Amino acid sequence: MQRTLLMLGLVLLLLPGLTLGQRRNQPSSILIKGGHVIDPKNNINEVMDVAIRDGKIENVAKQIEPAPDSKVIDARGMYVTPGLIDMHGHFFPNAGRGDPAPDVLTLRSGVTTAVDAGSSGWRTFPDFKREIIDESTTRVFAFLNIVGNGFSGNEQDTADMNAKLAADMALKHKDNIVGFKVAHYIRRDWIPIDGAIEAGELAGGLPVMVDFGSARPALSLEELLLEKFRPGDIYTHVFGGNAAVGSPVSPGGREAVVDQEGNVKPFAFKAQQRGVIFDVGFGGASFDINYAMQAMKHGFYPNTMGTDMNYHSFNGAMKNILNVMSTFLTLGMDLSSVIEGATWKPAQVINHEELGHLSKGAVADVALLSIREGDFGFWDREDYKIKGNQKLECQLTIREGRVVYDFNGISIPDPE
Repeated sequence: MQRTLLMLGLVLLLLPGLTLGQRRNQPSSILIKGGHVIDPKNNINEVMDVAIRDGKIENVAKQIEPAPDSKVIDARGMYVTPGLIDMHGHFFPNAGRGDPAPDVLTLRSGVTTAVDAGSSGWRTFPDFKREIIDESTTRVFAFLNIVGNGFSGNEQDTADMNAKLAADMALKHKDNIVGFKVAHYIRRDWIPIDGAIEAGELAGGLPVMVDFGSARPALSLEELLLEKFRPGDIYTHVFGGNAAVGSPVSPGGREAVVDQEGNVKPFAFKAQQRGVIFDVGFGGASFDINYAMQAMKHGFYPNTMGTDMNYHSFNGAMKNILNVMSTFLTLGMDLSSVIEGATWKPAQVINHEELGHLSKGAVADVALLSIREGDFGFWDREDYKIKGNQKLECQLTIREGRVVYDFNGISIPDPE
């Protein structure tokens, strides 16, 4: 039933004239006035105006006078950021799990770019592109599963793992495929990871994202990070290990980067220093708050704020990227670092540095965020909860210069 409803929603979204978030007669010029701009690439963290014209950033400055044809949006009291990039989600309903179509959950959270993490493989990617990527308002990239059928196949079937065919598909679709993915493999060998890295090399040095820790007995995390991974490869579910402080490592469980005393294992710091990317990958069962607190207490922070958006995580503790970001604000990360982990850093990781910033001439993907003050709870897979007094909310999302989400109608004139 869930999958049927999700597919019905997707069909309705893709009907002609019903493209999500699009309004008729939108202006070609928008001026965002008085918002606090946070643009990590350009080291901007202050109140500025942002001018948009013809889908591009025209200017960012202290005071910009509106052009005669400009739509002026009052952003006082809000944060103006590049459109958010969620570099770990699952958005291919036909992958056998009923995952949501991206536009249903991305735009309302300020996400203008989403990266699917292995739902499709080299055999099923053309369907994913035709049905989802080409039809979404959200910009969608993909990490290609090393298994030919992706999530709809058998992720234990090494015969369906073909580095050359995966690389060929990536080279054919350079505009859409940003790397390769390995997940859920339970045998105690490195076949899928070696194959994904080979595919990455054959495709010109594309990164690999690995969901690691399903092997029984467990493989060495240190070996993965220091011997298998290249700089730029991604270890997702970084705070999802089963070896958080006070809990034993379960047989075949994901190894933690903190030890039983709560100290970060030296190899984790070493891997991060050599360019390995650590992604949150919150998901439905891949985030432990105590684990994150201990790691961050010792100065180990995630690089990117990937959500692992999937068919059950968006109704669980994860919810959306803003809730993940708010969790890390509550855990002690500063706002600029949290924003960077959802904008400029993932843009660099996926080798799309035209995104994730507000430089003059850049594509005008913009999010207007506010921080709601109140009494909030953030919890994890174990139902362990922490309390916070701030939560990020999206007020407006702009995709290539067009308003695609407006929470309170701030882009629409007030009634006279």
